[in-house]
Amino acid sequence: HRAERERGLDDREDLFRPGFFHSQLEAGESLHLTATTESGERLDGSTALLRETQRQQRIQRALPSGTPDWIARLHLAADQFVVARQDAGGDLAGKTVIAGYPWFADWGRDTMIALPGLTLSGRVDEAASILRTFARHVSEGMLPNRFPDGGEAPEYNTADATLWFFHALDCYLDATRDVSLLAELLPVMADILAWHEKGTRYGIGMDPEDGLLRAGVPGVQLTWMDAKVGDWVVTPRIGKPVEINALWHFAQTAMARWHELLGDVTAAARYELRATRIRDVFRARFWNSHDKGLFDVIDIPGGGNDASVRPNQIFAVSLDPALLYEEQARSVVEVCSRKLLTPVGLRSLSPDDAAYSPLFRGGPVQRDGAYHQGTVWSWLLGPFALAHFGVHRNAAHALALLEASAAHLDEACLGQVSEVFDADAPHRPGGCFAQAWGVAETLRAWHRLERERDTGYLNIRNQRHG
Repeated sequence: HRAERERGLDDREDLFRPGFFHSQLEAGESLHLTATTESGERLDGSTALLRETQRQQRIQRALPSGTPDWIARLHLAADQFVVARQDAGGDLAGKTVIAGYPWFADWGRDTMIALPGLTLSGRVDEAASILRTFARHVSEGMLPNRFPDGGEAPEYNTADATLWFFHALDCYLDATRDVSLLAELLPVMADILAWHEKGTRYGIGMDPEDGLLRAGVPGVQLTWMDAKVGDWVVTPRIGKPVEINALWHFAQTAMARWHELLGDVTAAARYELRATRIRDVFRARFWNSHDKGLFDVIDIPGGGNDASVRPNQIFAVSLDPALLYEEQARSVVEVCSRKLLTPVGLRSLSPDDAAYSPLFRGGPVQRDGAYHQGTVWSWLLGPFALAHFGVHRNAAHALALLEASAAHLDEACLGQVSEVFDADAPHRPGGCFAQAWGVAETLRAWHRLERERDTGYLNIRNQRHG
């Protein structure tokens, strides 16, 4: 309640108190209190403790020998987010991902970003279930960003959740080689791109002049930088956002690979041609020669480009370093390292910017106003480590970037990763005390970098479409 008061929220409420529990313990005795929300459970304390211990051991036994303790703890954390989804009638309707505790439900964007890191080390069946669940709800080429809890219609107010769907499926296929699921979902993916080419909700559509993806209408927040206070959209980003177009390029290259895998070389060549056009235009139009980085948004309302130094440019390297010229990719990593990198994540805005907010504090207006104006986000550390490796080829250094956040597991919610941190040191944690993509992206990056030490996997894959 003290924390709620600090956040400018209600700090008083009526609490149901069922009674008191009294017990007197002698030396050597123990007492277990077991609480459950599951009907029919009649567990004594020792049995409940044994089951929980065995569950944790099963998760950790599936990890490779020599896995660091902090990574094993993150796998236990990941297990908390994958849950069963119920339909409006209360029946089970596949698996989904809780975006964060204690406030968030299952959101399309968070689910697609977090899915690879949460599920692809030992939970591939659940990954397939999640992909199928969301594929069933695609509408006009868009994935829902939120399933309301009361059984209302899903909300389709995101420009990036659908594009992250391509990344999630690609990671799943890389881990499983499950071509049967690919064949099942490929028509859905093709329909998504067709809708984006002709245009769908909220001004989301391909610009026929340059092949890039534009998005946005006044009063609506469509990217992951989605803070809104009343009618104030803090970071509207209307135009052609950099990470949206990096994902747009990734979707085309993924479709080319997938059609080639299934033997449709004609369709593969068509998507490859589109990807090449997008790549060439992206390199020219997003490059900010003055700051030696990428514009955050180009073709903004009224003309011009947004030169704010934000972490969104890192996805142009982490998703596929070949999207940029080599010197461009190196410069993007350098700019993000110098202006945005902290031990626990990336700042959402450079400290040099006049709009920079160093602290994530105060009531809803103050916190939402700072949410993407400097506040550090934990989930961005994984993509940065992968981008750093993509240009410097030093797996040990990239892994060390991830390990710097290990101490946080004992800082806030024990064993979990917080959603955000203050932009300035000492980077006090805030937001949700357990965030799915903060856990997941660190795990995904760690496993990929560990694999790279021996196989050269990332280098081979990223050069295929250069």
